[in-house]
Amino acid sequence: LFLFIMTLANRITIFLLRLLALGASVAAVIIMVTSHDSAQVLGMTFEAKFANTPTFKYFVGVNILASAYSLVVLFFPTKNMLGRILLITDILMTLLLDSSISACLAIAQVGKKGNTHAGWLPICGQVPKFCDRITGSLITGFAAAILYFLLLLFSFHNVLNLYTLKS
Repeated sequence: LFLFIMTLANRITIFLLRLLALGASVAAVIIMVTSHDSAQVLGMTFEAKFANTPTFKYFVGVNILASAYSLVVLFFPTKNMLGRILLITDILMTLLLDSSISACLAIAQVGKKGNTHAGWLPICGQVPKFCDRITGSLITGFAAAILYFLLLLFSFHNVLNLYTLKS
């Protein structure tokens, strides 16, 4: 009975983590895709939107992939041979999310502070709505990355338990 309760608690925890990760990834995509603003500089109108930056497109693509993956594996059992495959794909999703967050944080830092050595001026003063939405998207994307890291730890735990039960 105790083993059944622990297994059920483990499955519920993984289900909730995957559901939260799905929600965070979807929210990050929606916030990023809807981020746009325009500014007038010297009589010319400039529009800032996520599609202007390849890094933001990469972020959106990775979060769409993570969302689709979460939706597909939401109902997969984790205590069989499929657990090993889920472990590998959880590692890949975690790494992809981490790389997209890192790249976006670098671009966001340049947008906020500029780079005096390269002569790049900060843009957040001219398009604050855009920068605020990008910040919100990065926060939810970071939450998704943390949730995927926790899922990765649970996947490691499940695979290790699978090996200890066999021996």
